[in-house]
Amino acid sequence: MEEKSWERQQASRVLVASRSFANDATFEIKKCDLHRLEEGPPVTTVLTREDGLRYYRMMQTVRRMELKADQLYKQKIIRGFCHLCDGQEACCVGLEAGINPTDHLITAYRAHGFTFTRGLSVREILAELTGRRGGCAKGKGGSMHMYAKNFYGGNGIVGAQVPLGAGIALACKYFGKDEVCLTLYGDGAANQGQIFEAYNMAALWKLPCIFICENNRYGMGTSVERAAASTDYYKRGDFIPGLRVDGMDILCVREATRFAAAYCRSGKGPILMELQTYRYHGHSMSDPGVSYRTREEIQEVRSKSDPIMLLKDRMVNSNLASVEELKEIDVEVRKEIEDAAQFATADPEPPLEELGHHIYSSDPPFEVRGANQWIKFKSIS
Repeated sequence: MEEKSWERQQASRVLVASRSFANDATFEIKKCDLHRLEEGPPVTTVLTREDGLRYYRMMQTVRRMELKADQLYKQKIIRGFCHLCDGQEACCVGLEAGINPTDHLITAYRAHGFTFTRGLSVREILAELTGRRGGCAKGKGGSMHMYAKNFYGGNGIVGAQVPLGAGIALACKYFGKDEVCLTLYGDGAANQGQIFEAYNMAALWKLPCIFICENNRYGMGTSVERAAASTDYYKRGDFIPGLRVDGMDILCVREATRFAAAYCRSGKGPILMELQTYRYHGHSMSDPGVSYRTREEIQEVRSKSDPIMLLKDRMVNSNLASVEELKEIDVEVRKEIEDAAQFATADPEPPLEELGHHIYSSDPPFEVRGANQWIKFKSIS
């Protein structure tokens, strides 16, 4: 059986190698709705074969990683809070495709996809979810608190990351760097007062901040119509220009992000983006996700607007890739996820004496009080 599947793989590789693909293709993308802007992102864009394959692999990796996290949670290997982003892959991959690695990003607690697109490996992410030493925060952060270079994490307090993002943008401006900060929040957090305070300061100080509302139509179990007097989130910056983007189309997200980043870099101040997207899972692991919306609704989004399917169809129909080649990527991704899951379940948990470590980044060691005053832990940077 092994022999046969190996032969099949080799045959498909030869087939792919012998086929000549187009190097790039031009696609029409949905026009963004604009607020206080004369013109918006372009309505056509070029996708190269190389970029297309990279985006496909990244989105497929995020999808499979989230499904694996779901499985590990049900096996009680992952505990505590866990918010999955399957269905929203075009957001994290598309945003990353539109900015530079030196730009900054901060988000809420549905953060696994962004942690991956910002450059961390699936191994480090899954090991963090299982609370092991090899995790990206050494097993101390869990699902909501992962960090990478220029990625300021998942944040557990609803909306609290938005003023922080404005602060990061202030630092970009203060140090005179040509960098921007992407500050993400959901439709559920969009009614928080601190968000409007951050809008005001960012506009007054012309901060290079892109405020991004990931509108997946439900804040926990409450639909946007029941939670917000105005669901035009891209207009809610009032004095800040905004655009509403098809968040299920990676090319749409990429072009809108490039447009917004160029706007901020030119010194015009902040801009707002609303990404219209959808999550397939419930809000968190305790939410089956079908008490406030129908299974038919989820199925319809899956069958008509799935971000991975949309990219796949475009690439195959434009001769940028073959179905066999994309299937091969699927196989490789599944193997990578399996290997990462093996690591995340076998890796040891951090020892108790390391509980006080890494409080400060470069400080001499000091003592930290434990649960009572007689328990002492050493803190080492």
